[in-house]
Amino acid sequence: MTAAVRQYLVITGNYWAFTLTDGALRMLVVLHFHQLGYSPLEIALLFIFYEFFGIVTNLVGGYLGARIGLNRTMNLGLFLQILALGMLAVPAAMLTVPWVMAAQAMSGIAKDLNKMSAKSGIKLLVPDGEQDRLYKWVAILTGSKNTLKGVGFFLGGVLLMAVGFTGAVIIMAVVLGLVWLASLFLLKQEMGKSKAKPKFREILSKSRAINVLSAARMFLFGARDIWFVVALPVYLHTVFGWDFWKVGGFMATWVIGYGFIQTIAPRITGNMESKGPAVLWAAALALVPAAIAAGLVMGWSPQYVVIGGLLLFGVLFAINSSLHSYLIIRYARGDGVSLDVGFYYMSNAAGRLLGTILSGWVYQVYGLEACLWISAGLVAMAALLSLMLPQRHEAPA
Repeated sequence: MTAAVRQYLVITGNYWAFTLTDGALRMLVVLHFHQLGYSPLEIALLFIFYEFFGIVTNLVGGYLGARIGLNRTMNLGLFLQILALGMLAVPAAMLTVPWVMAAQAMSGIAKDLNKMSAKSGIKLLVPDGEQDRLYKWVAILTGSKNTLKGVGFFLGGVLLMAVGFTGAVIIMAVVLGLVWLASLFLLKQEMGKSKAKPKFREILSKSRAINVLSAARMFLFGARDIWFVVALPVYLHTVFGWDFWKVGGFMATWVIGYGFIQTIAPRITGNMESKGPAVLWAAALALVPAAIAAGLVMGWSPQYVVIGGLLLFGVLFAINSSLHSYLIIRYARGDGVSLDVGFYYMSNAAGRLLGTILSGWVYQVYGLEACLWISAGLVAMAALLSLMLPQRHEAPA
């Protein structure tokens, strides 16, 4: 086993462990506070700081990664997630909205430090001339992460019913603490540290390709989260009458399948030497939420329309997400890669923030159909922006 493969496995293992707790915590918060009588909009507000600080973290985290090394930013992310889980392991009377929002803010910082470090680290492990290998490694990391996030959704629902909210977060904090201790010894020192110390003003990308791709990513993830984060779990529970086990299990299955499609996306999309696939797959995705909304408006069976449409949306969204994840690593510069990746995932976090807020407000006021129509419009914007990407994917300077 080569040193590069060993480091890839350590990075992936860290990312997997973190993702399990991140998915479980998301489901725990949604279901627990819905059970306490919080409205969809109030639940969405609990995640505002999680998404907002993700924007800040990706910008500053990319800078930190280039200055101090990606091993340190990854381990810092793991440690902050442990602290965030500890903040929630308090008596129920202390779980006020401001307290939970603060814990979610810390979790958001932790998540994006971890993700930025993992995605940037892969760029450094694959030689520039092996782009097929890079695409496959990125797809495997991204897809397996989302598969485990789906497992985390299910785990969150199971733990909530088995040991309660406090017991669940304590168990996750202890397990993640063990992973953090192992990572301190196993992760290569100085990985990703830029040879030329970057200036803070360099956190904003000067690359047109990265700016365009970042904008497309923002609309793409806003389109997913506007109906997936709050609207869908609440809809499944209130309209379909599903209990928490079934809601958590279904959404876990969806994300697991979504992650699997991401891992095999290179086989589906084939050659990635032009911008064509990014445009075509985004255009195809835009049709799905519009079709689901139209079916609901026409009075078709909600179970068939929503569930069937969600499965198709998952397949197409997974392919789009995997394409984007490869393109940002492809476009990013070699020295100081975390600066470009951090800027890109800042846009990703902005899209999630937009989608999360709209998910609670639009669903509460206008219903699921409105969430879906807006989702279709946001994906269409991502497709239009993809037309502005470079025609050929040249290697970065």
